Amino acid sequence: MKIHVGKSEITVIRGDISEQETDAVVNAANNHLWMGSGVAGALKRNGGDAIEAEAIAKGPIAIGDAVSTSAGALKAKRVIHAAVMGQDLHTNADFIKQATLKSLKLADAEGLSSISFPALGTGVGGFSHFHCASLMIGAAVDYLIGSTKLREVRFVLFDDEARGIFESELRHRFSAHGHSGPPDRRHPGSSHHR
Repeated sequence: MKIHVGKSEITVIRGDISEQETDAVVNAANNHLWMGSGVAGALKRNGGDAIEAEAIAKGPIAIGDAVSTSAGALKAKRVIHAAVMGQDLHTNADFIKQATLKSLKLADAEGLSSISFPALGTGVGGFSHFHCASLMIGAAVDYLIGSTKLREVRFVLFDDEARGIFESELRHRFSAHGHSGPPDRRHPGSSHHR
């Protein structure tokens, strides 16, 4: 699914984030930037241990912050490590929104034109896919409306259920205005509409 926002687009697909060819891929990280299981494990497995070594050297960082590293053997140019949780593996809405925005700003600052996100915080963090979709898509729409070099923000979901939740959220935000209009801001808490 693809929706245009200004000069950019938001896409939602089912897939493996470690296989994406966007300029950047986002790792759902802890604030010490160790790469364990889930998204981090897939990126490390396919990209190599050097990604983790470079990330750890830049940590620890604040929860909600993000840092950029090389991408090793991945098809992407950069890995952006978005810290959505601490060592307790708990996350919340503020951390997810902050980490999403920080990742977008970092990609922009590095002159990148495309970025792939996983559903931050929904793995070991246990965060709801519905709430995550609302937060992350909302942040992406708000960011892309402004001045940005980013031309694609891609959400890469691991299974059909998660993809359907993100597609539903994206569709809902634009349903009142068509695909090229501004987002529908009348329903900020749109995670429960399917």
